[in-house]
Amino acid sequence: MGDSGRRDRRDIPLDELAPLFVISVAAELAGMHAQTLRSYDREGLVSPGRTPSGGRRYSQRDIQLLREVQRLSQDEGVNRAGIKRIIDLESQVLALQARLTELSDELDRANAELRKASQHTASSVAEASEAVHRSYRRDVVPWRAPSAAIVTWQPRSR
Repeated sequence: MGDSGRRDRRDIPLDELAPLFVISVAAELAGMHAQTLRSYDREGLVSPGRTPSGGRRYSQRDIQLLREVQRLSQDEGVNRAGIKRIIDLESQVLALQARLTELSDELDRANAELRKASQHTASSVAEASEAVHRSYRRDVVPWRAPSAAIVTWQPRSR
């Protein structure tokens, strides 16, 4: 903070995805020529945001991606088609990880609700069972299924 109580711009965290940098600044930050950035944009390797007039605006994440493209190309010898595939697969992995986290959280909530419901249900079942037993008429004789036993009949002699 400065003396006036206002925050200095350096104190404000930048959103990694906010399109802030014009192409010349992005090229300098990434250590590349601006024409290379235009080429990567045409090929779909790095797609910066656009202003209403169509100017490119690169985010901090775009700068990181440009550096990664350069590393894969120069240090690893990966061609641009391979780089595009790697970037696409990394994006899919990130999306799947986010979805997994989302589903895991949902499952945790559902399990908590199930535990709560099963505790409530167990006590409700016990209470309902007790109520049914209390409602039995005591003068009713329980029915028993007929026996399958064979009885032989012998007439009385006279």
